[in-house]
Amino acid sequence: MMAEGQTLYKLIVLYMLRKVNFPLSNTQLMSFLTEHDYTDYFHVQEALSDLVDAKLITMEKIRNTSQYTETMEGEKTLEYFAGDIPVAIRREIDQYLKDNSFELRNENCTIADYEPTSDGGYAVHCIVTEGKETIIDLTINVTSEEEAERVCSRWPDKSQEIYMNVMNTLL
Repeated sequence: MMAEGQTLYKLIVLYMLRKVNFPLSNTQLMSFLTEHDYTDYFHVQEALSDLVDAKLITMEKIRNTSQYTETMEGEKTLEYFAGDIPVAIRREIDQYLKDNSFELRNENCTIADYEPTSDGGYAVHCIVTEGKETIIDLTINVTSEEEAERVCSRWPDKSQEIYMNVMNTLL
């Protein structure tokens, strides 16, 4: 039996989250569902909200990005209903994730965010993860919000170089 409408969108999201070992962002999930003409922006947002409310996925907000991860309840739900996702859609998801795995992982595993400090500056938290493991977790204090934003925006491109410099210096 094939799932329809909103149920299918929810199952697609659960299936995509199951197939990766890192969170997927709102934008990444949205891109797949809308670019493949499964649904529109509003239905994706409704599906994500329903899944979070049902505790089938969790949402973490980092800067301006929402990242989603499957919960144990979501995993169990997908086990029961994965067959309701048409084989053609599963193949399309599998191919999409295979073709875009590196970019998807890199976008969500290199995280930078900042918060104000008590002395009027900003603490910038820069993290690189792989799966559930943290590779590097660096906090840098800067004097202005503009500097904090600049560090956050440069972290994804510079994190590997910084990690290698730290490792070479310490080892």
